[in-house]
Amino acid sequence: MTHVGGPSLPQERRLVTEVPGPRSRELLARKQSAVAAGVGVMLPVFVTAAGGGVLVDVDGNSLIDFGSGIAVTNVGNSAEHVVAGVRAQAEAYTHTCFMIAPYEPYVRVCEELNRLTPGDHEKRSALFNSGSEAVENAVKIARAYTRRPAVVVFDHAYHGRTNLTMALTAKNMPYKHRFGPFAPEVYRVPMSYPFREPVEITGEQAAARAISVIDRQVGAENLAAVLIEPIQGEGGFVVPAPGFLPAIAAWCRERGVVFIADEIQTGFARTGAWFACEHEGVVPDLIATAKGIAGGLPLSAVTGRAEIMDAVHAGGLGGTYGGNPIACAAALGAIRTIEEQDLVGRARRIGEVMLARLGDMAACYPVIGDVRGRGAMTAVEIVRPGTKDPDPEATQAVARACHAAGLLVLTCGTYGNVLRFLPPLVIPDHLLAEGLDILDKAFAAVS
Repeated sequence: MTHVGGPSLPQERRLVTEVPGPRSRELLARKQSAVAAGVGVMLPVFVTAAGGGVLVDVDGNSLIDFGSGIAVTNVGNSAEHVVAGVRAQAEAYTHTCFMIAPYEPYVRVCEELNRLTPGDHEKRSALFNSGSEAVENAVKIARAYTRRPAVVVFDHAYHGRTNLTMALTAKNMPYKHRFGPFAPEVYRVPMSYPFREPVEITGEQAAARAISVIDRQVGAENLAAVLIEPIQGEGGFVVPAPGFLPAIAAWCRERGVVFIADEIQTGFARTGAWFACEHEGVVPDLIATAKGIAGGLPLSAVTGRAEIMDAVHAGGLGGTYGGNPIACAAALGAIRTIEEQDLVGRARRIGEVMLARLGDMAACYPVIGDVRGRGAMTAVEIVRPGTKDPDPEATQAVARACHAAGLLVLTCGTYGNVLRFLPPLVIPDHLLAEGLDILDKAFAAVS
């Protein structure tokens, strides 16, 4: 059974079977016999339509979506401008390869990225397919520009699943286990993680700690780039202490090191700004984007200072599908939607509601050790009461209770003890409130 999705989908939670229902269980059995076991599934409900703040499964259940496909459908599933752009582009042509026979939509997306990303300097952009590709190409560009080999990343970082990006990623399971050896010349330094600092330190002090490690173990003269998520994603939605990002960026600028912001999960209005580094006025040299860029279609980009981006020889950047015209049309539709509906402001309002409710829950349930986030990118870290010891079992129990009640939530964190919330920015207020009510009941049940 197929439903019509998009903004016209009824915005209601509706459970007609258990979750997952019988049709989803049948499809799960087919998945297990046809799909590689390494492709895991968090919630085995098979979606047939989605839009606004809901996902509808093959059993007719309508679930509240607090995941957005991991911060991809910021503008909602099947947003009108995205669908219209995709339809028109598909009717015109689906592919030529921009490197062979170029087309205007690619150029228009690059122009929009150059306009929207932080800083008023001259910029260039290049388009790719995935977040991992964007990060890899940002590193390539930084190395070409500086003629240096080393790259610094941070504890708890996540940057992708390719060989280089696995080296950049901190977490072993499930991302790196048994997949090595990894790319060399990658160095890891301490992150600012306010909840888990042994003693309270400022952002500037945490930056000085990281820089000390860089100076001793790498040396600025060998360093091409420092790569950081302004708010860490898979690592636990870690928001560094104020002053940390500006201090790292300033050190890079003084040493001729390229400062790369991985805004793949934080970008495109998610945090209540177009890009998360704007919250502290940080202007990256290069910025990697993906996820929310194209309303659900595969597209990514690197945008940065013209002199850095243009350091790569002709033919050194690209790929068969990079900047596919249909994905570019979707991106232009997503950007138009964000601007017309002021989804930057909407993300801020969602954050105000969520952080207030999550703070109230933290006051009631001692398993909640920390509440954090910005805009519509919020999280709670779950611990054993009275300690900071991670409690991944309780985290999974809360997630299961939410899923059974018709609320899709995601887990993350180096220790597997963080619940993260990424609702579509178009979610209506009543579904946001209902989802938070379900979460509250789930915490009550496990506390």
